[in-house]
Amino acid sequence: MTRLFRGVFIVWVVLRFGLDELFLTSFQKPWLRVIARIVSIGRNLDAPRGQRIREALERLGPIFVKFGQVLSTRRDLMPLDIADELARLQDRVPPFSSDVAIATIERAFQKKVDDIFVSFDREPIASASIAQVHFAVLKDRTGDAREVAVKVLRPGMLSAIEKDLSLMRMMAGWVEGLSNDGKRLKPREVVAEFDKYLHDELDLVREASSAAQLRRNMAGLDLVLIPEMFWDYCATEVIVMERMKGVPISQVDRLREAGVDIPKLAR
Repeated sequence: MTRLFRGVFIVWVVLRFGLDELFLTSFQKPWLRVIARIVSIGRNLDAPRGQRIREALERLGPIFVKFGQVLSTRRDLMPLDIADELARLQDRVPPFSSDVAIATIERAFQKKVDDIFVSFDREPIASASIAQVHFAVLKDRTGDAREVAVKVLRPGMLSAIEKDLSLMRMMAGWVEGLSNDGKRLKPREVVAEFDKYLHDELDLVREASSAAQLRRNMAGLDLVLIPEMFWDYCATEVIVMERMKGVPISQVDRLREAGVDIPKLAR
């Protein structure tokens, strides 16, 4: 029943943002083109198509936002105007309760948060579709206090992802079966790639391992700093890493004020 309601909601969003007008009119089935004309009556669809797709994905929630972000990197599949708009997608996801985050940490490590950290910021510094991040101070094995970032997986993600992926696979089959353009875009292959990407991201130990390998690869080059992983506190749902401080690469003026060599940074 939940899947049915979710499917109905997705169809409503598709109609609300006029995505049917964008896609159904290219289908080869005459009856679908008729439906597209009927459902387009009375709606204001003045916004560019890329903007409407982006806003629809945001309305559908975190998993669809993540899907749009992945699609934005596939400019071999997407028209440039749509790819550029999808690149603007950000994880505008409200944080989940800090009590839930603390409970997840304590369950993962079988210790109280106060026994792990000298201090733990209950207010997350960042919240995204898959996880959120808290700053903390960790007392390491040497007894030194280390500033760290604690990444905690959003609760209930696996079941939510499985439900939406199931619907995505079903819709991809429809698109591929009803449109020649759909066959060219290979929607089922795209969803399968997204499926693997998401499940990889749900395992934070895999992320920590990749970061540790990158740190080893870049050691001694004096080019980039990769945060250290604290392996005593890395699990599937939680990872603890060295806190890094810097300026976001998009804030060029701040980088220049800090004396950063912009051409060198670009290279």
